[in-house]
Amino acid sequence: MTTGYADEPSPEPLHEWRRRGFTIAEARRWIDDGFSINDAERWRKSGVYTPADARPWRTAGATPYTVDLWLRAGMTPRDAVQWRELGYPPEEAADRHLAGERPHPRGRLWRLLHRGERRDGAFADEERSGDMRELLRMGVPPGRARAYVEAGWTGADAVEWAKRGIDAGQARVFAALGLSAREAERVLASGQDAISLMTEFWRAGVPIDETAAWRAAGFTGEEAARMRAGGTDVEQAKVLRALIEGDGSGPARGEA
Repeated sequence: MTTGYADEPSPEPLHEWRRRGFTIAEARRWIDDGFSINDAERWRKSGVYTPADARPWRTAGATPYTVDLWLRAGMTPRDAVQWRELGYPPEEAADRHLAGERPHPRGRLWRLLHRGERRDGAFADEERSGDMRELLRMGVPPGRARAYVEAGWTGADAVEWAKRGIDAGQARVFAALGLSAREAERVLASGQDAISLMTEFWRAGVPIDETAAWRAAGFTGEEAARMRAGGTDVEQAKVLRALIEGDGSGPARGEA
């Protein structure tokens, strides 16, 4: 006895999925969850890359055409359900979520006074939308990805920093000083943040464009200033920095 319905569409053959860029394993997962190739492609283009992620969004009432707005706002399917149940349209829910609000009911008077108003989404900019999708595609959690996009990072530039879990604002300062994401991670692991690092070297009188080389080579601001006064050129610090970066190890002298 058959358990399916006669009018149910048959899943597309696996070779068609492969032709469209899916691996066999990926195709089987999408098929097992009842997605067609076209649906799977639409979800992936919107920033939802697995059927396990698409399922709760579908349950929350999202489609591949509407989920992008919520994802870019750093929302989860549960957030979307809560905002929707309280009567907030997707655009306003996204804006409020970005502003740090939590879902809350509002009275009839507010709805009457604001009826017909149109709110522009906080992530209406297509370039920022693309940056958000790039970060999501690389496995960066929505909340962290949103913080990087809001801080003005492009998707490609932000990936390494975001995947290491470095705060977007801190990453901005580290990058401005000239440190790589890996070097910044070491600084944070030593208990120092970006602002204190910048302040330390500034107070020691070390030029800002030399800060990254000295710190990445394992020197404190005071040590760097003393070595500079003794005639040691920053080029020597750059050589040590390159050796440390090349083998992926921590500073030979220990973190300051």
